[in-house]
Amino acid sequence: MVKINNVEITEFLESFEVSISDLDSETTTRTADGTLNRDRIAVKQKIDLSFAPLLWEDMSRILKATENIFFKIYYPNPESGKYETKTVYVGDRKAAVMVKKENQIMWKGLKFSLIER
Repeated sequence: MVKINNVEITEFLESFEVSISDLDSETTTRTADGTLNRDRIAVKQKIDLSFAPLLWEDMSRILKATENIFFKIYYPNPESGKYETKTVYVGDRKAAVMVKKENQIMWKGLKFSLIER
């Protein structure tokens, strides 16, 4: 189960990928012989989401769930091995292509990244 700001999105997901990144301070450097002197200050996660075709109202609900500067995501964390809630912000939301299917407007191609605060 995946929720953004308490909006359940699991059924709409096409892919869900978690990246774990180290953040180093400006004092992290390499010496002349290539030895790394590292000052890791944090480890953060980035979650890349892509969505199956969406009805207009579902597209709107997902985008509205990401409109605040920071918000919560509830997701299966591969690092901890359990479901967690983290505070994140959203990167660029890739514009989706609109298609008309019968009398419904559908959107496809929605993709964005959620980055841990």
